[in-house]
Amino acid sequence: MIFSKKNQPAAPRTDERLAKRVAEMVPCSRREAEQYIEGGWVSVNGVVVEEPMARVSNHKVEIDRDASLMELTDVTLLLHKPPGFDAVAELGEANKKIKPAQQLLQIANHAADDTSGTRLLKRHFAKLTATVPLETGASGLVVFTQDWRVLRKLEEDAGVIEQEIIVEVAGEVAPGVLRRLSQGLDSDRQTLPPVKVSLNSTSETSSKLRFAVKGVHPGLIAFLCERVGLEILSMKRLRIGRVSMTQLLPGQWRYLQAHERF
Repeated sequence: MIFSKKNQPAAPRTDERLAKRVAEMVPCSRREAEQYIEGGWVSVNGVVVEEPMARVSNHKVEIDRDASLMELTDVTLLLHKPPGFDAVAELGEANKKIKPAQQLLQIANHAADDTSGTRLLKRHFAKLTATVPLETGASGLVVFTQDWRVLRKLEEDAGVIEQEIIVEVAGEVAPGVLRRLSQGLDSDRQTLPPVKVSLNSTSETSSKLRFAVKGVHPGLIAFLCERVGLEILSMKRLRIGRVSMTQLLPGQWRYLQAHERF
């Protein structure tokens, strides 16, 4: 894109939308101007402004020489949800009893070691859909996406995508209990998905079990543990399909990288 090299007029400008000013400067359509602004390519008096509705008059408006509309792609965010946050609640549902995990998706919580190379933009926090539910009391990987392809994949293949969950239970776990969990337990109401369970670690007071489950839903692991007499102390989801949480700290998020596939 070649931008106009004409200097901005010295005469006083009337108050107008930033998108209108940018459309004149490029020149381009109003929608393209909005995309340049939302893409973080436009600054007003030296400060990047990402809101096309912002008002300007005698302000110095500049467009980055590297500006491009090619990077305006939908993104997917991966959050390490702490216990106590509702994984799929919308922001408008927030109250004393409900804390939407989506409220943690803020610039300040972006993981410093995010290697995706994605330019962080305010538009990335809008129109997000939470997928793959997780118990409120559990911690771990939660996915928020703007990308309809990711959403369709996680919804349509929910029954075959494997999730890895670390479950800490009280006391030791006898080998016979692990065999019962792995061989499958019956439910009077529905067929339960197959479960692979192994001992991850053990201490004097508790044991950590690794569950690998396809088609898991909130409450399933608690039901299975209750059936074999295990008391759950904590749960953490580490992986959904082929995408893992990596080294995210509780409350932090990162972008899904281009090569990652669920």
